[in-house]
Amino acid sequence: MKLKVGPVLGFESGSIYTVCFSTDKSVQQAQLVLNNETISCLKVGETPSSSVWRAECSVSPTPHAQEFTYKVKLDNTTAKCQNNRDQWTFVYPGSSDTPNIAYTSCNGFSSMDLMHKSQAPFRLWDKMTKQHAHKPVSLILMGGDQLYADDIWSTIPELKKWNALNHKDKISRKATKTMCDQIDRFYDRIYQERWASESMSFMLASAPSVMMWDDHDIFDGWGSFPDKLQNCEVFQQIFKTAKKYFELFQIRSKHNKSLLDSDAQHYAFALKFNNYNILGLDNRTERTLNQVMGNDTQWPLVNEYLSNLDGDGHLLVMSAVPVVYRDFSFSESVFDQTPWEEELTDDLKDHWRSKEHQGERARLIHRLLENAQRRRSINPDSKTVILSGDVHLGCIGVINDTARQCKIHQVVSSGIVHPAPSRLQWIGIMAVTNDRCEYLDEGRNIRISMLTPFSSDKYIRQRNYVTLELGSDKKLWVNWESEGKDKPSYPIE
Repeated sequence: MKLKVGPVLGFESGSIYTVCFSTDKSVQQAQLVLNNETISCLKVGETPSSSVWRAECSVSPTPHAQEFTYKVKLDNTTAKCQNNRDQWTFVYPGSSDTPNIAYTSCNGFSSMDLMHKSQAPFRLWDKMTKQHAHKPVSLILMGGDQLYADDIWSTIPELKKWNALNHKDKISRKATKTMCDQIDRFYDRIYQERWASESMSFMLASAPSVMMWDDHDIFDGWGSFPDKLQNCEVFQQIFKTAKKYFELFQIRSKHNKSLLDSDAQHYAFALKFNNYNILGLDNRTERTLNQVMGNDTQWPLVNEYLSNLDGDGHLLVMSAVPVVYRDFSFSESVFDQTPWEEELTDDLKDHWRSKEHQGERARLIHRLLENAQRRRSINPDSKTVILSGDVHLGCIGVINDTARQCKIHQVVSSGIVHPAPSRLQWIGIMAVTNDRCEYLDEGRNIRISMLTPFSSDKYIRQRNYVTLELGSDKKLWVNWESEGKDKPSYPIE
């Protein structure tokens, strides 16, 4: 028997591992066999072609690493994945071990043209697989665009018809049952097809992952369109369907123990892994042109989490779009005055430095600095790192607060599959943006700037993923594994 998607290994709060997968609808019973222990699986949802299952197991921590082997049984028959594997192994690091953490984003292509021009689309997944064989990845943090759904507009017949309408008719048009069914089948298909790469599927089954979405998991620019278009019935139906699949396969259902509020519409989460506290910000579910996270929903939970987080361990904050990056405000102000505003809005309004989001960005930075100051007063070695992707290159920045005597670093890694901007595109980006130092307060105590990794240009214009590992020098070493000849790295003190 064959699995349609997965298995996808996940990690949640405490020491809870999960395994998620989908099967043919005819399957009546699914079980996980973990080191000869049989665990019943819970059916958590259905798609047009499959049933989606979730297994949960709690692993007791020990001082040293433990190895676990598992397989999936469907109606008492051992199942195989799409690449004909029927058994997988993962390693749970010991409490005295230094875990090897990877961070990825942008796992796909925004156009067929880019895909056709990529000679080895999954080269970095192949590289991670080889490294994993010698030094197991303890946890993969996936920061958005785990797959690209942009071709929804060109492959679904009912949406192609909708695209031909004028703006007014688009907004008033209802989402028909035929359209809804086609959208559902589209997301069903792309999860099955695009998570089937041999090396990627192996890593998703062999190293636990934690995922948060970004716009391409829905479609390009979601949340940064004008309100009337964003709230029209067709857009909302697409979002509703994309959300269903994100919840099933990336969050692994509302049973996920790390969610800050399992009853909320957003998916913000927090968990502890070894010596790391991980906070995932949902920057898409509640996003509009005027907000990134809901004031009455997600923000109170994020504030509460940060208020209660003490000095035990480091803090990794997953924000899909970079908080520290080049300034697009000049080009945004120009386009605001042109007929092309709507066309370009998702490229410019998406950024945290967009004028509508600058206040909320400052609020996030101040909250993180307050937390960093308190944690460092308890544990001087504690670090705060924002992990981001989205921009299709790698870089690092720092927020330095001289008044509070603390720092926050931001690491950008993007993309593991999506190509970097071409030389011509990058020249254009640099021409309309800048990376001058920014001061967040009147006293110029909070300075925000871009840094240059060792053995690298300031911006790594190559496909890449990042590994994070604490060294014996108590520095958090950031290494960009890229396709280029350089070996970029940076030690966060």
